[in-house]
Amino acid sequence: MFSDDLKLLVGLGNPGTEYDKTRHNVGFMVIEEIARKNNCSFRESKKLFGRTCEYGTGTTKTRLLMPNTYMNESGKSVRSAKDWFNFKNNQLIVLVDDMDLPLGKIRVRSKGSSGGHNGLKSIINHLGTPEFKRLKIGIGPPSNDQKQRKSKTVSHVLGRFSKEEFIKLNFIIEEIINCIELITSNNWEKITTRLNSYKPEN
Repeated sequence: MFSDDLKLLVGLGNPGTEYDKTRHNVGFMVIEEIARKNNCSFRESKKLFGRTCEYGTGTTKTRLLMPNTYMNESGKSVRSAKDWFNFKNNQLIVLVDDMDLPLGKIRVRSKGSSGGHNGLKSIINHLGTPEFKRLKIGIGPPSNDQKQRKSKTVSHVLGRFSKEEFIKLNFIIEEIINCIELITSNNWEKITTRLNSYKPEN
């Protein structure tokens, strides 16, 4: 269960069925699985520019948010949720894809630059600070060649996982959810170490 230090989990992605289960939407995929496991249903929230649900009670209540804005406007939704619920920046975790990490790798950071990710860039701009927790899920690059990588980036991130990749991804999502359920106010560093050293079974 979450402690009273962590209140909001945000998954990044693009809305619409055409983007469903694409690499760029892996943040959505984790959030949707958390919701499924906790039997909570998403509802549209115009004031938060996204879909939300919550589970738990009192100090253990956790809110989930999937912005309805496109990726490069994610910060609008995150800032609205932060202000509406009166959260502090250190009370949220953003789940996001990372092309610089191979599939199967996870990186957890308590702050940092956007790394060129438009969703993180938008959140940093709207919050006015890079100091918020983010959990980066590796989707791998389209190519190791820099020229090809640049030309193939869009089709790669908007493409879907192969059957083999999806099997590996399920292990990753399971590990992330297991760790999220263990987070308390005083074990963040321990959880960070566990996720950063994770190796998928396949």
